[in-house]
Amino acid sequence: MDSSTRRRQATRTRLYEAAVTLIAEKGFSSTTVDEIADRAGVAKGTVYYNFASKNELFEELLRHGVGLLTASLQRAADETAERGGSRVDALDAMMRAGLVFIDRYPAFTQLYVAELWRTNRAWQSTLMVVRQQAVAVVETVLSEAVERGELNDEIDVPLTAAALVGMVLVAALDWKAFQPERSLDDVHAALSRLLQGRVSGG
Repeated sequence: MDSSTRRRQATRTRLYEAAVTLIAEKGFSSTTVDEIADRAGVAKGTVYYNFASKNELFEELLRHGVGLLTASLQRAADETAERGGSRVDALDAMMRAGLVFIDRYPAFTQLYVAELWRTNRAWQSTLMVVRQQAVAVVETVLSEAVERGELNDEIDVPLTAAALVGMVLVAALDWKAFQPERSLDDVHAALSRLLQGRVSGG
């Protein structure tokens, strides 16, 4: 990668970071391109050099953020496999990776969850595509767990994958907003008990 490409990527990352914090604070409609440029420490023209519009910036922000999450989930699954762990161990590692991601990018997570509930956005189709990429990583590991007999073959893999991703997202947001005194290890342990089926009595 040459220096100009690295500079452009660094600029785009600064714009993503500026946009996500401003939009989390003020909402999409109330955030202006001028404010994004100012927060990122660049000229307004730099925003339009990198993105055709505020809508495109936000759409690419969604791609960028969910791409980072998807990569972290895949890495957790791959590292577990390399250590010889089970597929359920991989799911557990992926839940932890999701918590680590949300701990690092809470503003992005808030935006992502909020946008999932809106249906009138220009980027709705993009959001569905990137969401499916993240969920597909979990679906693959769930399917492998079923094939290996680690999980009941009656589970609904697509819905269970979406439920696991949703559980981590919502539990993590609740943790950051209402229970910030809890450690990541503590929150992970609670979710791990759900995954391992160690919630019911007996």
